[in-house]
Amino acid sequence: MKIGTPLSNTALRVMLLGSGELGKEVIIALQRLGVEVIAVDRYENAPGQQLAHHAHTMDMTDGPALRALVEKTRPQLIVPEIEAIATDALAQIEADGLARVIPTARATQLTMNREGIRRLAAEQLEIPTSRYAFAESQNELQMAIDGGVGYPCIVKPVMSSSGKGQSTIHQPEDVARAWDHAMSSGRVAQPRVIVEEMIHFDFEITQLTVRAFNAQGDIQTYFCEPIGHKQQQGDYVESWQPQAMSDKALARSRQIAKDVTDNLGGCGLFGVELFIKGDQVWFSEVSPRPHDTGLVTLVTQAQNEFELHVRAILGLPVDTRLREPGASTVIYGNHDQAGIAFEGIDEALRIPQTELRLFGKPEAFARRRMGVALAYGNGGEHHSTLDARQRAKLAANLVRPVPR
Repeated sequence: MKIGTPLSNTALRVMLLGSGELGKEVIIALQRLGVEVIAVDRYENAPGQQLAHHAHTMDMTDGPALRALVEKTRPQLIVPEIEAIATDALAQIEADGLARVIPTARATQLTMNREGIRRLAAEQLEIPTSRYAFAESQNELQMAIDGGVGYPCIVKPVMSSSGKGQSTIHQPEDVARAWDHAMSSGRVAQPRVIVEEMIHFDFEITQLTVRAFNAQGDIQTYFCEPIGHKQQQGDYVESWQPQAMSDKALARSRQIAKDVTDNLGGCGLFGVELFIKGDQVWFSEVSPRPHDTGLVTLVTQAQNEFELHVRAILGLPVDTRLREPGASTVIYGNHDQAGIAFEGIDEALRIPQTELRLFGKPEAFARRRMGVALAYGNGGEHHSTLDARQRAKLAANLVRPVPR
Protein backbone atom coordinates (compact mmCIF):
# COMPACT_ATOMS: atom_id res chain seq x y z
CA MET A 1 0.00 0.00 0.00
CA LYS A 2 1.38 3.41 -1.03
CA ILE A 3 0.08 6.51 0.74
CA GLY A 4 0.72 9.94 -0.74
CA THR A 5 0.30 13.46 0.56
CA PRO A 6 -3.17 14.83 1.45
CA LEU A 7 -4.50 17.59 -0.82
CA SER A 8 -2.04 16.70 -3.57
CA ASN A 9 -2.24 14.60 -6.72
CA THR A 10 -0.60 11.69 -4.83
CA ALA A 11 -3.24 11.62 -2.08
CA LEU A 12 -5.00 8.46 -1.04
CA ARG A 13 -8.61 9.62 -0.62
CA VAL A 14 -11.12 7.83 1.61
CA MET A 15 -14.82 8.79 1.78
CA LEU A 16 -16.74 8.08 4.98
CA LEU A 17 -20.50 7.71 4.60
CA GLY A 18 -21.61 8.67 8.08
CA SER A 19 -19.36 10.84 10.23
CA GLY A 20 -20.62 10.55 13.80
CA GLU A 21 -18.55 9.66 16.85
CA LEU A 22 -17.34 6.35 15.42
CA GLY A 23 -16.55 7.91 12.07
CA LYS A 24 -14.64 10.67 13.84
CA GLU A 25 -12.28 8.14 15.41
CA VAL A 26 -11.83 6.41 12.04
CA ILE A 27 -10.91 9.78 10.52
CA ILE A 28 -8.35 10.41 13.26
CA ALA A 29 -6.75 7.02 12.55
CA LEU A 30 -6.74 7.71 8.79
CA GLN A 31 -5.21 11.15 9.16
CA ARG A 32 -2.44 9.83 11.39
CA LEU A 33 -1.37 7.76 8.37
CA GLY A 34 -1.55 10.69 5.96
CA VAL A 35 -4.82 9.79 4.26
CA GLU A 36 -7.06 12.51 2.76
CA VAL A 37 -10.57 12.18 4.16
CA ILE A 38 -13.97 13.14 2.75
CA ALA A 39 -16.63 13.14 5.51
CA VAL A 40 -20.27 12.80 4.46
CA ASP A 41 -23.25 12.98 6.79
CA ARG A 42 -26.95 13.81 6.76
CA TYR A 43 -26.50 16.91 8.96
CA GLU A 44 -23.93 19.69 8.99
CA ASN A 45 -21.05 19.83 11.46
CA ALA A 46 -21.24 16.16 12.34
CA PRO A 47 -18.34 15.14 14.62
CA GLY A 48 -16.23 13.71 11.80
CA GLN A 49 -16.92 16.64 9.49
CA GLN A 50 -15.34 18.95 12.05
CA LEU A 51 -11.86 17.55 11.34
CA ALA A 52 -11.97 15.99 7.86
CA HIS A 53 -10.24 17.54 4.86
CA HIS A 54 -13.58 17.84 3.06
CA ALA A 55 -17.17 17.80 4.39
CA HIS A 56 -20.39 17.21 2.49
CA THR A 57 -23.97 17.10 3.79
CA MET A 58 -26.55 15.05 1.89
CA ASP A 59 -29.22 12.38 2.01
CA MET A 60 -27.12 9.25 1.55
CA THR A 61 -30.18 7.21 0.58
CA ASP A 62 -30.35 9.28 -2.65
CA GLY A 63 -28.51 6.99 -5.06
CA PRO A 64 -27.99 9.43 -7.97
CA ALA A 65 -26.79 12.17 -5.62
CA LEU A 66 -24.40 9.75 -3.91
CA ARG A 67 -22.93 8.65 -7.23
CA ALA A 68 -22.57 12.25 -8.35
CA LEU A 69 -20.58 13.06 -5.20
CA VAL A 70 -18.31 10.04 -5.74
CA GLU A 71 -17.71 11.07 -9.35
CA LYS A 72 -16.89 14.61 -8.22
CA THR A 73 -14.56 13.80 -5.32
CA ARG A 74 -13.01 10.57 -6.69
CA PRO A 75 -12.21 8.62 -3.51
CA GLN A 76 -10.31 5.38 -3.92
CA LEU A 77 -12.07 3.84 -0.92
CA ILE A 78 -15.62 4.28 0.42
CA VAL A 79 -16.20 3.37 4.07
CA PRO A 80 -19.90 3.09 5.06
CA GLU A 81 -20.45 3.99 8.72
CA ILE A 82 -24.25 3.98 8.98
CA GLU A 83 -27.21 1.97 7.65
CA ALA A 84 -29.12 4.71 5.83
CA ILE A 85 -27.22 4.47 2.54
CA ALA A 86 -28.28 3.68 -1.02
CA THR A 87 -26.50 0.32 -1.05
CA ASP A 88 -27.60 -0.51 -4.61
CA ALA A 89 -25.83 2.65 -5.76
CA LEU A 90 -22.72 1.58 -3.85
CA ALA A 91 -22.79 -1.79 -5.57
CA GLN A 92 -22.96 -0.10 -8.97
CA ILE A 93 -20.17 2.31 -8.02
CA GLU A 94 -17.97 -0.65 -7.12
CA ALA A 95 -18.98 -2.62 -10.23
CA ASP A 96 -18.10 0.38 -12.43
CA GLY A 97 -14.67 0.63 -10.85
CA LEU A 98 -15.19 4.12 -9.43
CA ALA A 99 -14.11 3.12 -5.90
CA ARG A 100 -13.67 0.11 -3.61
CA VAL A 101 -16.41 -0.26 -1.00
CA ILE A 102 -15.31 -1.45 2.47
CA PRO A 103 -15.45 -4.33 3.14
CA THR A 104 -17.38 -5.08 -0.07
CA ALA A 105 -20.54 -3.72 -1.65
CA ARG A 106 -22.24 -7.10 -1.10
CA ALA A 107 -21.36 -7.09 2.60
CA THR A 108 -22.75 -3.57 2.91
CA GLN A 109 -26.01 -4.59 1.23
CA LEU A 110 -26.47 -7.65 3.44
CA THR A 111 -25.63 -6.05 6.77
CA MET A 112 -27.46 -2.77 6.30
CA ASN A 113 -30.67 -4.80 6.20
CA ARG A 114 -31.44 -7.13 9.13
CA GLU A 115 -33.30 -9.46 6.82
CA GLY A 116 -30.32 -10.09 4.58
CA ILE A 117 -27.86 -10.90 7.34
CA ARG A 118 -30.30 -12.96 9.41
CA ARG A 119 -31.25 -15.13 6.45
CA LEU A 120 -27.56 -15.55 5.56
CA ALA A 121 -26.64 -16.65 9.09
CA ALA A 122 -29.63 -18.83 9.90
CA GLU A 123 -30.65 -20.26 6.55
CA GLN A 124 -27.45 -20.37 4.50
CA LEU A 125 -24.74 -20.83 7.13
CA GLU A 126 -27.07 -22.67 9.56
CA ILE A 127 -25.77 -20.77 12.57
CA PRO A 128 -27.95 -20.83 15.71
CA THR A 129 -30.15 -17.73 16.08
CA SER A 130 -33.35 -16.88 17.92
CA ARG A 131 -36.61 -17.77 16.19
CA TYR A 132 -37.62 -14.91 13.94
CA ALA A 133 -40.04 -13.73 11.27
CA PHE A 134 -40.54 -10.66 9.07
CA ALA A 135 -43.72 -8.62 8.78
CA GLU A 136 -44.98 -5.83 6.52
CA SER A 137 -48.07 -4.90 8.52
CA GLN A 138 -49.33 -4.91 12.08
CA ASN A 139 -51.54 -7.88 11.23
CA GLU A 140 -48.58 -9.85 9.84
CA LEU A 141 -46.62 -9.00 12.98
CA GLN A 142 -49.38 -10.41 15.19
CA MET A 143 -49.60 -13.53 13.01
CA ALA A 144 -45.83 -14.08 13.24
CA ILE A 145 -45.94 -13.88 17.03
CA ASP A 146 -48.93 -16.19 17.26
CA GLY A 147 -47.40 -18.53 14.67
CA GLY A 148 -44.29 -19.46 16.59
CA VAL A 149 -42.17 -16.54 17.77
CA GLY A 150 -44.25 -16.18 20.93
CA TYR A 151 -44.07 -13.81 23.90
CA PRO A 152 -41.95 -12.09 25.02
CA CYS A 153 -40.37 -10.97 21.76
CA ILE A 154 -38.47 -8.05 20.26
CA VAL A 155 -39.52 -5.97 17.26
CA LYS A 156 -37.04 -3.93 15.19
CA PRO A 157 -37.18 -2.14 11.83
CA VAL A 158 -35.18 -4.08 9.26
CA MET A 159 -33.20 -0.88 8.58
CA SER A 160 -32.05 0.71 11.83
CA SER A 161 -29.21 0.72 14.37
CA SER A 162 -28.41 1.58 18.00
CA GLY A 163 -31.82 0.45 19.20
CA LYS A 164 -33.78 2.93 17.06
CA GLY A 165 -37.35 1.73 16.64
CA GLN A 166 -36.89 -1.31 18.90
CA SER A 167 -39.59 -2.51 21.30
CA THR A 168 -40.15 -5.47 23.59
CA ILE A 169 -43.58 -7.07 23.38
CA HIS A 170 -44.99 -8.99 26.36
CA GLN A 171 -48.65 -9.28 25.38
CA PRO A 172 -51.03 -8.68 22.41
CA GLU A 173 -51.84 -5.17 23.68
CA ASP A 174 -48.24 -4.14 22.96
CA VAL A 175 -48.24 -5.03 19.25
CA ALA A 176 -49.79 -1.84 17.85
CA ARG A 177 -47.47 0.39 19.86
CA ALA A 178 -44.41 -1.61 18.77
CA TRP A 179 -45.43 -1.47 15.10
CA ASP A 180 -45.99 2.30 15.22
CA HIS A 181 -42.67 2.85 16.99
CA ALA A 182 -40.78 0.81 14.40
CA MET A 183 -42.42 2.66 11.53
CA SER A 184 -41.57 6.08 12.97
CA SER A 185 -37.97 5.33 13.97
CA GLY A 186 -36.33 3.28 11.22
CA ARG A 187 -33.39 4.66 9.27
CA VAL A 188 -35.24 4.18 5.99
CA ALA A 189 -38.96 4.55 5.30
CA GLN A 190 -39.67 0.86 4.77
CA PRO A 191 -42.78 -0.86 6.20
CA ARG A 192 -41.01 -4.04 7.26
CA VAL A 193 -39.86 -5.32 10.65
CA ILE A 194 -38.16 -8.33 12.14
CA VAL A 195 -39.71 -9.93 15.22
CA GLU A 196 -37.41 -12.13 17.29
CA GLU A 197 -37.88 -14.60 20.10
CA MET A 198 -36.37 -13.28 23.33
CA ILE A 199 -33.53 -15.56 24.34
CA HIS A 200 -32.87 -15.81 28.08
CA PHE A 201 -29.09 -15.51 27.87
CA ASP A 202 -26.51 -15.03 30.62
CA PHE A 203 -24.87 -12.11 28.83
CA GLU A 204 -24.20 -10.74 25.36
CA ILE A 205 -20.90 -9.91 23.75
CA THR A 206 -19.42 -8.10 20.81
CA GLN A 207 -16.72 -10.20 19.19
CA LEU A 208 -14.60 -7.71 17.25
CA THR A 209 -13.26 -9.63 14.26
CA VAL A 210 -10.62 -8.33 11.85
CA ARG A 211 -9.94 -9.57 8.33
CA ALA A 212 -6.50 -8.31 7.32
CA PHE A 213 -3.49 -9.32 5.27
CA ASN A 214 -0.76 -11.29 7.03
CA ALA A 215 2.97 -11.25 6.28
CA GLN A 216 2.48 -13.82 3.51
CA GLY A 217 -0.04 -11.62 1.70
CA ASP A 218 -3.05 -13.77 2.58
CA ILE A 219 -6.21 -12.58 4.32
CA GLN A 220 -6.24 -13.83 7.90
CA THR A 221 -8.88 -13.52 10.64
CA TYR A 222 -7.87 -11.94 13.94
CA PHE A 223 -9.94 -11.61 17.13
CA CYS A 224 -10.02 -9.09 19.95
CA GLU A 225 -10.86 -10.21 23.47
CA PRO A 226 -14.68 -10.39 23.88
CA ILE A 227 -16.48 -7.22 24.93
CA GLY A 228 -19.38 -7.49 27.36
CA HIS A 229 -22.07 -4.86 27.17
CA LYS A 230 -25.33 -3.73 28.67
CA GLN A 231 -28.18 -2.36 26.59
CA GLN A 232 -31.33 -0.40 27.31
CA GLN A 233 -34.01 -0.42 24.62
CA GLY A 234 -31.47 -1.87 22.21
CA ASP A 235 -28.93 0.91 22.73
CA TYR A 236 -25.60 0.32 24.43
CA VAL A 237 -25.12 2.11 27.75
CA GLU A 238 -21.90 0.50 28.99
CA SER A 239 -19.29 -1.98 27.80
CA TRP A 240 -16.25 -3.70 29.26
CA GLN A 241 -13.35 -5.80 28.07
CA PRO A 242 -12.61 -8.62 28.56
CA GLN A 243 -15.86 -10.44 29.25
CA ALA A 244 -15.24 -13.66 31.18
CA MET A 245 -16.69 -16.74 29.47
CA SER A 246 -16.00 -20.43 29.10
CA ASP A 247 -13.32 -21.62 26.69
CA LYS A 248 -15.96 -23.57 24.77
CA ALA A 249 -18.27 -20.56 24.39
CA LEU A 250 -15.34 -18.36 23.32
CA ALA A 251 -14.20 -20.86 20.71
CA ARG A 252 -17.76 -21.21 19.40
CA SER A 253 -18.22 -17.43 19.31
CA ARG A 254 -15.08 -16.99 17.26
CA GLN A 255 -16.00 -19.78 14.87
CA ILE A 256 -19.41 -18.17 14.25
CA ALA A 257 -17.76 -14.78 13.76
CA LYS A 258 -15.29 -16.27 11.28
CA ASP A 259 -17.99 -18.13 9.35
CA VAL A 260 -20.08 -14.96 8.96
CA THR A 261 -17.21 -12.62 8.11
CA ASP A 262 -15.60 -15.11 5.71
CA ASN A 263 -18.86 -15.15 3.78
CA LEU A 264 -19.09 -11.35 3.74
CA GLY A 265 -15.49 -11.09 2.53
CA GLY A 266 -13.21 -8.12 2.08
CA CYS A 267 -10.95 -6.55 4.67
CA GLY A 268 -11.75 -4.52 7.76
CA LEU A 269 -13.14 -4.82 11.26
CA PHE A 270 -16.54 -6.39 11.97
CA GLY A 271 -18.57 -6.15 15.17
CA VAL A 272 -20.30 -9.51 15.66
CA GLU A 273 -22.98 -9.52 18.37
CA LEU A 274 -23.68 -12.82 20.13
CA PHE A 275 -25.85 -14.14 22.99
CA ILE A 276 -24.15 -16.46 25.50
CA LYS A 277 -25.74 -18.92 27.93
CA GLY A 278 -23.23 -21.28 29.52
CA ASP A 279 -21.46 -22.90 26.58
CA GLN A 280 -24.29 -22.07 24.16
CA VAL A 281 -23.90 -19.27 21.61
CA TRP A 282 -26.49 -17.60 19.35
CA PHE A 283 -25.74 -15.15 16.55
CA SER A 284 -27.56 -11.81 16.77
CA GLU A 285 -26.16 -9.22 14.34
CA VAL A 286 -23.00 -8.07 12.58
CA SER A 287 -21.78 -4.60 11.61
CA PRO A 288 -19.03 -4.38 8.95
CA ARG A 289 -17.32 -1.49 10.74
CA PRO A 290 -16.32 -0.34 14.24
CA HIS A 291 -18.99 -0.99 16.85
CA ASP A 292 -20.27 1.43 19.51
CA THR A 293 -19.54 -1.07 22.29
CA GLY A 294 -15.96 -1.14 21.00
CA LEU A 295 -15.34 2.42 22.19
CA VAL A 296 -13.85 0.71 25.24
CA THR A 297 -10.89 -0.34 23.07
CA LEU A 298 -9.71 3.27 23.09
CA VAL A 299 -8.15 2.45 26.48
CA THR A 300 -7.79 -1.34 26.48
CA GLN A 301 -5.98 -2.48 23.36
CA ALA A 302 -2.59 -2.03 21.73
CA GLN A 303 -4.53 -0.87 18.65
CA ASN A 304 -8.10 0.29 19.17
CA GLU A 305 -10.95 -0.84 16.91
CA PHE A 306 -10.67 2.26 14.72
CA GLU A 307 -6.95 1.81 14.14
CA LEU A 308 -7.55 -1.88 13.40
CA HIS A 309 -10.24 -1.01 10.83
CA VAL A 310 -8.02 1.53 9.12
CA ARG A 311 -4.96 -0.71 9.08
CA ALA A 312 -6.98 -3.62 7.68
CA ILE A 313 -8.55 -1.63 4.85
CA LEU A 314 -5.18 -0.13 3.93
CA GLY A 315 -3.50 -3.53 3.83
CA LEU A 316 -1.31 -2.87 6.87
CA PRO A 317 -0.40 -5.24 9.76
CA VAL A 318 -2.78 -5.41 12.73
CA ASP A 319 -2.32 -6.18 16.43
CA THR A 320 -5.42 -7.20 18.43
CA ARG A 321 -3.63 -7.72 21.77
CA LEU A 322 -5.41 -6.64 24.95
CA ARG A 323 -3.24 -4.20 26.89
CA GLU A 324 -5.32 -4.00 30.06
CA PRO A 325 -8.95 -4.36 31.20
CA GLY A 326 -11.29 -1.42 30.88
CA ALA A 327 -14.84 -0.15 30.60
CA SER A 328 -16.95 2.55 28.99
CA THR A 329 -20.15 4.30 30.05
CA VAL A 330 -22.31 6.51 27.86
CA ILE A 331 -22.86 10.21 28.59
CA TYR A 332 -26.33 11.31 27.40
CA GLY A 333 -27.41 14.80 26.39
CA ASN A 334 -30.25 15.02 28.96
CA HIS A 335 -31.60 18.08 27.08
CA ASP A 336 -33.22 18.69 23.70
CA GLN A 337 -31.16 21.66 22.58
CA ALA A 338 -28.38 22.73 20.23
CA GLY A 339 -25.01 23.82 21.55
CA ILE A 340 -25.18 22.48 25.10
CA ALA A 341 -22.19 22.67 27.47
CA PHE A 342 -20.69 20.19 29.94
CA GLU A 343 -19.80 20.74 33.57
CA GLY A 344 -17.98 18.43 35.96
CA ILE A 345 -15.27 17.43 33.51
CA ASP A 346 -12.53 18.25 36.00
CA GLU A 347 -14.23 16.18 38.70
CA ALA A 348 -14.62 13.20 36.37
CA LEU A 349 -10.98 13.26 35.31
CA ARG A 350 -9.78 13.29 38.91
CA ILE A 351 -10.92 9.68 39.16
CA PRO A 352 -7.78 7.55 38.71
CA GLN A 353 -7.17 6.06 35.28
CA THR A 354 -10.14 7.60 33.50
CA GLU A 355 -10.57 9.41 30.21
CA LEU A 356 -13.43 11.22 28.49
CA ARG A 357 -14.46 11.54 24.88
CA LEU A 358 -16.99 14.32 24.18
CA PHE A 359 -18.16 13.88 20.63
CA GLY A 360 -18.98 17.47 19.70
CA LYS A 361 -22.43 16.76 18.26
CA PRO A 362 -24.04 20.10 17.39
CA GLU A 363 -27.44 19.20 18.84
CA ALA A 364 -28.36 17.24 21.96
CA PHE A 365 -31.41 15.14 22.74
CA ALA A 366 -32.29 13.71 26.12
CA ARG A 367 -31.25 10.18 25.08
CA ARG A 368 -28.67 11.09 22.47
CA ARG A 369 -25.17 9.76 23.06
CA MET A 370 -23.00 12.88 23.46
CA GLY A 371 -19.87 11.34 24.95
CA VAL A 372 -18.37 8.41 26.76
CA ALA A 373 -16.40 7.95 29.97
CA LEU A 374 -13.57 5.41 29.88
CA ALA A 375 -11.70 3.71 32.72
CA TYR A 376 -8.82 1.30 32.59
CA GLY A 377 -6.63 -0.76 34.89
CA ASN A 378 -3.39 -2.68 34.70
CA GLY A 379 -4.94 -6.09 35.32
CA GLY A 380 -3.69 -6.29 38.90
CA GLU A 381 -5.68 -7.19 41.98
CA HIS A 382 -7.15 -3.72 42.42
CA HIS A 383 -7.80 -2.97 38.75
CA SER A 384 -10.25 -5.62 37.60
CA THR A 385 -12.86 -5.19 34.87
CA LEU A 386 -15.50 -4.71 37.57
CA ASP A 387 -13.44 -1.94 39.12
CA ALA A 388 -13.09 -0.26 35.72
CA ARG A 389 -16.85 -0.43 35.21
CA GLN A 390 -17.45 1.27 38.54
CA ARG A 391 -14.99 4.07 37.78
CA ALA A 392 -16.39 4.62 34.28
CA LYS A 393 -19.93 4.93 35.66
CA LEU A 394 -18.80 7.35 38.34
CA ALA A 395 -16.97 9.52 35.81
CA ALA A 396 -19.95 9.54 33.43
CA ASN A 397 -22.31 10.58 36.23
CA LEU A 398 -20.04 13.49 37.17
CA VAL A 399 -20.23 14.99 33.67
CA ARG A 400 -23.31 17.24 33.66
CA PRO A 401 -24.75 18.45 30.34
CA VAL A 402 -26.24 21.93 30.82
CA PRO A 403 -28.41 23.98 28.43
CA ARG A 404 -27.31 27.31 27.01
